[in-house]
Amino acid sequence: MFPEHIVIQSRPAGLLKDFLSPKKYSKVAVLMDEHTFRDCYPFIEADLPVHENFIVAAGEEHKSLETCVSVWQKLTDHAFDRYSLLLILGGGVLGDLGGFCASTYKRGIDFVIMPTTLLAQVDASVGGKLGVDFHHYKNHIGLFREPTGTLIASDFLRTLPERELRSGFAEVIKHCLISDKAMWSKVCSKPLEGQLWNELILHSVGFKYSIITQDPKENGLRKILNFGHTIGHALESYFLVLGNRIFHGEAIAAGMVSEAFIAHRKNLIQPDELDQITTYLTRIFGKVNAPPYHHLMPFISQDKKNRGGKIKMALLEGIGKAVWDVEVSEDEVKASLEYYSSH
Repeated sequence: MFPEHIVIQSRPAGLLKDFLSPKKYSKVAVLMDEHTFRDCYPFIEADLPVHENFIVAAGEEHKSLETCVSVWQKLTDHAFDRYSLLLILGGGVLGDLGGFCASTYKRGIDFVIMPTTLLAQVDASVGGKLGVDFHHYKNHIGLFREPTGTLIASDFLRTLPERELRSGFAEVIKHCLISDKAMWSKVCSKPLEGQLWNELILHSVGFKYSIITQDPKENGLRKILNFGHTIGHALESYFLVLGNRIFHGEAIAAGMVSEAFIAHRKNLIQPDELDQITTYLTRIFGKVNAPPYHHLMPFISQDKKNRGGKIKMALLEGIGKAVWDVEVSEDEVKASLEYYSSH
């Protein structure tokens, strides 16, 4: 059962108008990047009250405090008060950044997220994690705060390039691997273009919401959502520093294969389960050119799940279940990256 603030339907038409009509905001702004302004804004423009458009540069490299300053400046220049609304129309980068800006402007104004990518619809827009990157460390500065509304329209997926759609699919796969063996079997029986997106969005959002309601501040159970993300985020940050950005889902797919190997090495999953995961993820995502492990260790050592200088990971305990706070050695990280590169 979804809460009132999460609404899922196929078409964006009417979704925003129905949500906003009972509310009275002093001012409304729509935060977009150049892509969502061009491809997605026309779907909702007619449903909006009088509003301002704030357009920022697209891409992870702009998920920064500098971009936040530009958004805070726009809110200030247009005299937005604490009874204003920031509507965020975009993917996970824009949702994280825009929610952070809204939550810190005048100690917090309401914000609504309309996620336009698969990655944002199944993951980033649910759970209240907000923030920006700092000196190439992913999501280093941030906070937890739920949006006033999360309005998900699957028709926005038609605007996506295939690589962007595939990137979001990594989080769908992750949700299946850590929670639902039967759904994993269903998903891995089809190629990317054969997936039933409405069904998968409902599954992912329902699962993630059930986890975050049990553990809103990530003190325990919610950490399972980080499967694939210790090594995945390190890869993403490494390539960002090089100026050769890879997509989030491509990094997380590599992270899931590598961390599945660590789970196998710790006797948490069977050899055939590791083979299934490696084979399917490699078929869908191919391979990133992973560097030697010592290039990733500075990023892994800064991972937010670590404790007391020890690397802590969420790992599979068989397909369909996960455990968290598993201590992992540097040698295991090295071996996992060697496995990923050679399979």
